[in-house]
Amino acid sequence: MDLSTWLAFFVASWAISLSPGAGAVAAMSSGLSHGFQRGYWTTAGLILGIWTQVLLVGVGLGALVATSTTLFTVIKWAGVAYLIYLGVQQWRAPVVALRAQDDGVTGGAQARRRDLVLRGWMVNTINPKGTVFLLAVVPQFLHLELPLAPQYLVIAATLGFTDLVVMGGYTALAAKVLGALKDLRLIRVMNRAFGGLFVAAGLLLATVKKS
Repeated sequence: MDLSTWLAFFVASWAISLSPGAGAVAAMSSGLSHGFQRGYWTTAGLILGIWTQVLLVGVGLGALVATSTTLFTVIKWAGVAYLIYLGVQQWRAPVVALRAQDDGVTGGAQARRRDLVLRGWMVNTINPKGTVFLLAVVPQFLHLELPLAPQYLVIAATLGFTDLVVMGGYTALAAKVLGALKDLRLIRVMNRAFGGLFVAAGLLLATVKKS
């Protein structure tokens, strides 16, 4: 991939990362619930999910998802169910006073880092919309006469970097709210707001059709 092509993809990758979606909701939810340092592990999972999607596209499985109505539907509804599950969990989260600690964990339940990574990975992996989107975008930046593996590695690294920054920003933004969350009623409202956003993301995914 030459420099001009990479620069064009670099710009596109910022637009991809900044676009609102389930990943942004997951990052902000983790920042709100666990503080920045711990919540940032969700971003690691989101990046692994993106790399999984790039791998699927790179080895040709993405094309299978895009062309197989059955497989597309199964993955789509699995994604819908998972996002709604996250929404219900967030909606029903315990209403406890939050306080930022030195390690970035709040006064509530301390989620394991592994669980946060897995959660982020699931959000970005079980989403056929992402696969189809990459199938539509990535080929425009590939030089088919050159080896594809190094180009896919560059694409994966670029998407990972932009998500590292953008989702980190979303996490930090939500974590900043921690200091203001003293009122239990406000905490309940925030939990339900993020729960509603997860459910909304799931319902939007349900409307996606294979093109």
